[in-house]
Amino acid sequence: MHFNSPGSRIVIDENLMETVQHGSNNYLFHFYYENLALFDFHCIEWHWHTELEFVYVESGTVTSWIGEEQLILPEGSGVFINSKILHRFYSPGEAVIPNFVCMPSFIAAQDSFIYQKYILPVLSSSLRYQIFQAKVRWQEEALSIMKQIVAVQDNVSSGELATAALVQRLWLELYENADISYKKDHIDDSASSQARLQLMMQYVHQNYSHDISLEDIASYAGISKSTVLNLFRRYLHITPINYLINYRLNEAALKLSKTEKKIITISEETGFNNVDYFCRLFKKHYHLTPTEYRKRKLSAYLN
Repeated sequence: MHFNSPGSRIVIDENLMETVQHGSNNYLFHFYYENLALFDFHCIEWHWHTELEFVYVESGTVTSWIGEEQLILPEGSGVFINSKILHRFYSPGEAVIPNFVCMPSFIAAQDSFIYQKYILPVLSSSLRYQIFQAKVRWQEEALSIMKQIVAVQDNVSSGELATAALVQRLWLELYENADISYKKDHIDDSASSQARLQLMMQYVHQNYSHDISLEDIASYAGISKSTVLNLFRRYLHITPINYLINYRLNEAALKLSKTEKKIITISEETGFNNVDYFCRLFKKHYHLTPTEYRKRKLSAYLN
């Protein structure tokens, strides 16, 4: 089984929502076979999507941030991530993570009795994620089904039908055993906090090329500077200003790999007023100078 290209995996809009459609309109499922070592910084950055996601750790150890929580996923474990939940994956080394995403309507049609009784309660619950560990009997069964789903992706004769049947079995395990209680206050607070965070991220993404202060971000969101700090630390484990700097550097890296613009031009376009300062930060972040990074990306593309 060949690894998917990291470049085709995560494309997000200003709100960190993925813009790439997973699967097709008539088959709302997509499978990815990925190695985190192939991503920049061994990391799939913050994003969210309307699809449900299941991740199996085939090898290595993965650190995952889901909402405001940090999880360690050892080899042989897995995790379910509910719809519209912010998440991020990282590994210090090789980590192979077969994973698949599907729309809830892949399990049952949205206007069906099955959807209303067995799917909507999970979507509406306070369940953000569910870890699967082999030492828990029902979770061991869930992991077994996930591995079967991975295996049938190579079945060209009946893979789609087998996948649909297995995903329904997996959902049944989740529905019958996970805590899907409805906690309105918890859901409302979490949704409100995440919405404010996404609003501030959107402001950063739209204005990163200009001078931005903590006060500017707070003013845009209509909250205090201390609340801004708390939300960024609570969910992203980083300060707003460091998030801004990292976003600028990521945009600069994209321009280096996708355009032939001069480094000083890219520096100015990404909000760095001093090209020497930009080059120092870039090398500290990527362990390569901008020129070296561009050459490496070009070499990888040609090969």
